[in-house]
Amino acid sequence: MRSFAFVLFFVVGLFGSCTATPTSTAAPVDHSAWDKLLKKHVNDKGFVNYTAFKKDYDELKKYLDMLSASAPNNKWTKEEQLAYWINAYNAFTVQLILDHYPGISTIKDIGSKIKIPLVSDAWTVNFIVIGGKKMNLNDIEHGIIRKKFDEPRIHFALVCAAKSCPPLRNEAFTADQLNKQLDEQGRDFMNDKSKNNIRKDKAELSKILTWYGGDFTKKMPIVEWVNKYSTVKIEANTPVSYLDYDWDLNGK
Repeated sequence: MRSFAFVLFFVVGLFGSCTATPTSTAAPVDHSAWDKLLKKHVNDKGFVNYTAFKKDYDELKKYLDMLSASAPNNKWTKEEQLAYWINAYNAFTVQLILDHYPGISTIKDIGSKIKIPLVSDAWTVNFIVIGGKKMNLNDIEHGIIRKKFDEPRIHFALVCAAKSCPPLRNEAFTADQLNKQLDEQGRDFMNDKSKNNIRKDKAELSKILTWYGGDFTKKMPIVEWVNKYSTVKIEANTPVSYLDYDWDLNGK
């Protein structure tokens, strides 16, 4: 879940995931069907034509059914596994939006009418089945990806269908291109002024960098992450604040 993340980090850290990581005997999957849908319905800024995407719902469902039957196993490389889980998270997020679209203005409109943070929101809806296990988006992000891969750059790749989230990449993540793709996501995210407004004298950053600050700082300080990807460099003493988060749908 891309909000209340500081609470989730604490909860997941204490108790782990309540869902065991699913597995299968499948060979690494081909993500070309997802790639085709992304190229067709997502522009180069990461905005999604949900109206048109809904017309290809059956094609999306075929891809998701293939993911459901083909959970990673230890014979897959780390890159094959991580590409699978990032694509799965993003594709199931799109399905969740399409299942309620039109009629919602943000992903936070989905869930129980009685809103209880971390309990009855879109990220806790158990609509995903992988390897025979019923799951939700939190299980994939916090119980599998963050827990298993120790890769902060996933926060530049996982999407929540909101304008302030990282852009939905209009191509599938693949094992052979994964490192390059994650770095490109970092550059695109950090240099998008609607998400991070970085100047030499002041840096207004995305809340993602504080919600998941612990993931990033395990590797290096936040200022180094900024300077790794931003075209404008900052100093260690540059004042930093965090921008309000825009939850409006990333539709076009």
